[in-house]
Amino acid sequence: MRRRSLDRTAAIVVASQVIFLSVAPSPATAHEIAGASPGLTTSASITVPLAAALLLYATGCARLWLRAGWGRGIRLWQANCFALGWALLAVALVSPLHELGERLFTAHMIEHELLMVGAAPLLVLSRPLGAMLWAFPPAARQALANPGGWPGAKPAWRGLTEPASATILHGAAIWLWHLPPLFDAALSNEVIHWLQHLSFPSSALFFWWALLNGRRRRAGYGAATFYLFFTSLHCGLLGLILAFCRSPLFASQGVRAAEWGLTALEDQQLAGFIMWIPTAGFYMVAALVLAGFWIGGSEDPAVPVS
Repeated sequence: MRRRSLDRTAAIVVASQVIFLSVAPSPATAHEIAGASPGLTTSASITVPLAAALLLYATGCARLWLRAGWGRGIRLWQANCFALGWALLAVALVSPLHELGERLFTAHMIEHELLMVGAAPLLVLSRPLGAMLWAFPPAARQALANPGGWPGAKPAWRGLTEPASATILHGAAIWLWHLPPLFDAALSNEVIHWLQHLSFPSSALFFWWALLNGRRRRAGYGAATFYLFFTSLHCGLLGLILAFCRSPLFASQGVRAAEWGLTALEDQQLAGFIMWIPTAGFYMVAALVLAGFWIGGSEDPAVPVS
């Protein structure tokens, strides 16, 4: 019964990603019309952490499965969640979508939503830290697995993974980076742009971890439903502001929208629609799923690595 519940939850999350990707407008068609050719991102600040995460996870899985047996300790569906989540990170940060996002606000919005509602919940469900620890030698693994001796580590982790604080942190990242001065600064300064891209997935990871893998587990799903509903509302509100504003809000965004047959305002409105409908809708669907687990008394959708 427990295994069926876990597998059903993973299937719901993966299906939700497919629905989100199918509803979100893709800039690929416009790209073909305009004849532009955004390229792959080769920045070491992006590619090196992505490659390191994949290497650590794959090495850890191989070592653990050689010792414990295929699919033991880390279940196959968890490995699949990690693979899909990592692939969505790569699509958002390395594929031509990243460079296209610097030219078209719509692409920029799709990129950010892939990070926050695509990759983040899948990576949290995969619980990758346990697998990554197995990539290290036993002594290092033991030290890394017990961060309690690190000054301030435990209270910081508790604070960041409390549902209320994680929800506030995630919401603050979304709203602050859409303030015109900060948004324009991110487009004109590479360091600020990197910080923007770091804050979206990291705040989303803390948010989803607090709701899916928090200390309260199933007893906290009622509160998690509220936090997801709240997040759906404020994301929908921001999307509405962007979609129905009568003038462009960002001076440096949309200046090349004409290459895709759009005005800067139309580009902003389309981006707002993406945040309003598929993104806010995804948080609402997740709230309903957790409400179902809470009301039905089902087993936790998240499972420890070992």
